[in-house]
Amino acid sequence: MLSGNAFADLIPLDNPVNSVENKPIVISTWDFGIAANAAAWQILKNNGRALDAVEKGVHVPEADAKNTTVGLGGLPDRDGKVTLDACIMDEFGNCGSVAALQHILHPISVARRVMEKTPHVMLVGDGALQFALEQGFKRMNLLTAESEKAWKEWLKTAEYKPQINIENRNFSPRRLPGNEYNHDTIGMLAMDAMGNLSGACSTSGMAYKMHGRVGDSPIIGAGLYIDNEAGGATSTGVGEEVIRNVGSFLVVELMRQGYSPEEACKEAVMRIIKKKPETAKEIQVGFLALNKKGQYGAFAIQKGFSFAVCNKENQELLVKGKSYY
Repeated sequence: MLSGNAFADLIPLDNPVNSVENKPIVISTWDFGIAANAAAWQILKNNGRALDAVEKGVHVPEADAKNTTVGLGGLPDRDGKVTLDACIMDEFGNCGSVAALQHILHPISVARRVMEKTPHVMLVGDGALQFALEQGFKRMNLLTAESEKAWKEWLKTAEYKPQINIENRNFSPRRLPGNEYNHDTIGMLAMDAMGNLSGACSTSGMAYKMHGRVGDSPIIGAGLYIDNEAGGATSTGVGEEVIRNVGSFLVVELMRQGYSPEEACKEAVMRIIKKKPETAKEIQVGFLALNKKGQYGAFAIQKGFSFAVCNKENQELLVKGKSYY
C-alpha cells in the first residue's frame, strides 16, 4: 500500500513500466484514481470492454462524498448549486456528454445514455436532468453538509481564485509538495484485452464558479478524446485554457504523428504557456495520454499532478507527472 508521505511511493516517469506494450490497462488522473482504477480493473481483467470499465471506474469518485471535486459532495457554484459535467467516448468514435447537470449521482452514466439512446452528443442543464429522470436515474441532493459549510464560509469574502491541484489537496493533502494550490476532475483512459480504447471524464467543476459555467470536462476534444487508431487523452485543471487549445484532441493527433504520450502532453502544455505565459504561472493544467501500444505519459504546467496506473503487474501504481514549473 502507498504511504502518506509526499510522493515517496511514486514511480518516476522514466521507469520502463510505462513504455512496454501492456494491455489491458487503465490510467486516471490524481491520487483518487487508484480506487477508480480498481473498479475499472474488475471489468478489464475479465476481458470486459474498455467502455464498461471507464464508466464503472468513474462511478467511484462520483459517489465519494469526501471528494469535493467530483459528483456527490462536490463544491457548489457561487449560488450554492452543485452542477456536474461529464463525457464518455468509445473505440468507434461514439460519444456522449452532459453539462450543468444537477441532482444526479452518476453523470457519466447519463452521458453514456445520451450516446446510446439519442441522436445527440450533448445535453445540458434542465434538458439533461429531464432526460436522466426519464431514463430512470434518481433525483437526489448532491450538496453535503461539509460542502455547504465551505460555500457559506466562502460567501463571507466571495473571492474567486482557482487553486492549483485542489483535486489532491482535498483528497490527500499529505501527499502534496508545500506550494499553493488549483481545481477539479477524474479523467480515465482504458485499453481492453482486445486492444480497444475508451475514455471518461467527470467533474463538479470549479468551486464557486458562475452558475452555468462549463469547463473542458464534457467537451469532446478538450477534456477527452479517443481515436482507436492513435490513442486517447484526457485533461485536468483550468478548463478554459484546455478548451482554447482543444487540448485532448491535440495530444491524440500528436501521438498519431509519432510523439510519445508524454511528449504529446508536454507539447499541449507548452501551447498554453506560449499563448498566456503570465496566466500559466497562476494555474494548473495537466494532460494524461495512452497510446495503442499501451504506453502512457503525462505532463502539467505546475508540480503536484499525479496519475494512477492499473495493469496486470500492479493495480495501485501512482505516478508523479512531470511539469514545466
